[in-house]
Formats: sequence, structure tokens, C-alpha cells
Amino acid sequence: MDENKPLKVRLTFSVILVGVSLLFAAVVTDHWAVLSPKVEEYNATCEAAHFGLWRLCTKRIFMQEKGPKEKGCGPISLPGEHNCSYFKHFTPGQSSEIFEVTTQKEYSISAAAIAIFSVGFAIIGTICVLLSFRKKMDYLLKPASMFYTFAGLCIIISVEVMRQSVKRMIDSKETVWIEYSYSWSFACACASFVLLFICGIALLLIALPRFPQNPWETCMDAEPEH
Repeated sequence: MDENKPLKVRLTFSVILVGVSLLFAAVVTDHWAVLSPKVEEYNATCEAAHFGLWRLCTKRIFMQEKGPKEKGCGPISLPGEHNCSYFKHFTPGQSSEIFEVTTQKEYSISAAAIAIFSVGFAIIGTICVLLSFRKKMDYLLKPASMFYTFAGLCIIISVEVMRQSVKRMIDSKETVWIEYSYSWSFACACASFVLLFICGIALLLIALPRFPQNPWETCMDAEPEH
């Protein structure tokens, strides 16, 4: 049996925890994308927006003069009146005037639902790993690795759904948005996919029994798991 296996599992699990933290940060925050409308006149206020899976925040920014590369309202980091509201389809009956046009409801619900699956897989995987530490049940590392891999796949699917949603809003003639950029919540989701997917596969390889290294060895020679 590989004497370094417990150390490898703990190191891999430490990196996985970073990925899980990034996953939670992406899901609960609302800085996935920043939207900007065209500025018709300067020395006046305009309204930019940033949103996540659950809510959208608008910010009224005073635009003094046009920059050499600026066409839209912003950047969002400029000071201004800030207002956030949850999407109507997540809060039935709540009055929330966010857009002057209809949002991409189907995309928003799909991205949020897939992200919830990702969080669920990550939680179950973490429980399996912790139980394998306490009870010496190494066989739980295999399903844990699969749960982490599924969590990574789900969050990257949610990222793609969100990307398509933003693209459709920008391309639509019914919207006022002309510019967009992805923000740090989006980056957290992408980073969590990389860590969870790669480390999930690594954890599976670590959990598998050692293959024979010599011609006279067989798989039966391996020490059985606890």
C-alpha cells in the first residue's frame, strides 16, 4: 500500500476546498456580468448594471465627459447610487423594476438550478471525504471524487448558460445594453471548475488500488482497503 496516500489525499482535499470556496463565492455573489447602456449625453447620469444568478444591481453613474475608448455607461467602479433587487421569478409577487425590457428568464432559472446541483455535489463529496478521514473508510474517496467532478461540470455548464444569456441580451434589439464584461464572480466560477474537475480526477486516481509494478505481481497482492 502507498504510504504517501494519506498525505496525497489531504493535499488534494486542501486544493478541493479552495475550489469549493470559489464555487460558493460565485453562487452567492452578483458580479457575474456587467452591462452598460449607450450614453446619449454627458454631464448627466446613466444606469449601469451587474448581476448574478439571483439578483441584479443597478448603479446610477454621473458621466462628466467621454473617454477615448468609452461608448457606454461606466465603469461600474465609479461612485453612484446603488440599488439591488432579486429577479421576479425568484420572488413571486415582489415588485421589482430592474430592466425596462424582459430579462432572459429561462436562462437565469437554468443557470441557477444547475449551480445548485453543483453546490449539492460539492457538499456530498466533502462529507464523503471527511467520513473517510474519521472512520478510515477509504472506499468513500471514490464516490467523493466523482461528486467533485460532477460539481465542476455543473458549474461550467452554468457558466456557459450565463454567457449565452448575456450574449442574447446584448444582441437583442429590445434591450438597452450595448456593452458587457464578465466580472470576478464569473472568474470564481471558472476557477472552481478547473480545481474541482482536475482535483476530482486526481482524487479518484489516488483512491484506486496500486497497479502491479512487476511482472510477478498481481492485483491480489495489493493490501485490501479498510
